[in-house]
Amino acid sequence: MKVMENSIKISEGTISEFATYLHVRENAKATIQKYTSDIKAFFQYIDEDKCINKEILLQYKDCLIQKYAINSVNSILAALNQFLEFLGTGNLKVRRIKIQKQPFIQTQKELTRKEYQKLIYAAKKDGKEQLALCMETIACTGIRISELKYFTVERIKRGKIEIYNKGKYRKIFLPKLLRENLLNYCKEHGIKTGWVFITKTGKLKDRSNLWREMKNLQKKAGVAETKIFPHNLRHLFARSYYEDTKDLAGLADLLGHSSVNVTRIYTATTESVFQKRIDRFIEQKILGVQHNISYVVN
Repeated sequence: MKVMENSIKISEGTISEFATYLHVRENAKATIQKYTSDIKAFFQYIDEDKCINKEILLQYKDCLIQKYAINSVNSILAALNQFLEFLGTGNLKVRRIKIQKQPFIQTQKELTRKEYQKLIYAAKKDGKEQLALCMETIACTGIRISELKYFTVERIKRGKIEIYNKGKYRKIFLPKLLRENLLNYCKEHGIKTGWVFITKTGKLKDRSNLWREMKNLQKKAGVAETKIFPHNLRHLFARSYYEDTKDLAGLADLLGHSSVNVTRIYTATTESVFQKRIDRFIEQKILGVQHNISYVVN
């Protein structure tokens, strides 16, 4: 890494050092992989001299906007800004794009309870007992996919799952029926200790293989592909819990959020429901008033 006037020169070695920096900061493995991948893409974008300056960064931002959705652009810029902080050139950081908060989620992406049940049924019918139980566990607890590693035989027997993730500690209380299902599964498959959700090779189940297995249920379950991804099960738990309790602070604790502002994302309604609310409001409070007005024509 070489500092030049109003710019800085980087090498592939710098990217490796950045990965080590993230590891020391105790960033999650998935975050380290995502950030280093984003920086490698940026490394390929810049000129052969591999110099970074504000002009190049802004050009790259414009390029991203042309290619990706805004949320993806902001995600990449977050990685880039972390990299600039690592280099000691925080003054070069690029502003992320402001997005007006929406009170709804896209209908084509919302997984309903009925669709969730179809996925469970399809998995069981296909002999994918572990997949069905894995989906049930996420939907019944609201955990992140990366937190499946905390579901060990020992913790399940205690009925409480202690989780330490993203610098925060929290405790998940297992619903009685889910606990029984997990213990029965362990007994039937001879799992006496350690992780419950593992692959055939004994490795911990992760986001990629879980997503792949869920996608394979698409035709059998008759659920739109846009709705089938592991994190949607966490969304389903959050929406269902909030609809029943209206307890936003409690939901934030269950999901492991530091701020309820983050939790509100999970409690948003769908576009179709929001549209009905707007229609009803306008009809009853605005246009409805006009229906009682007598127009006099001179």
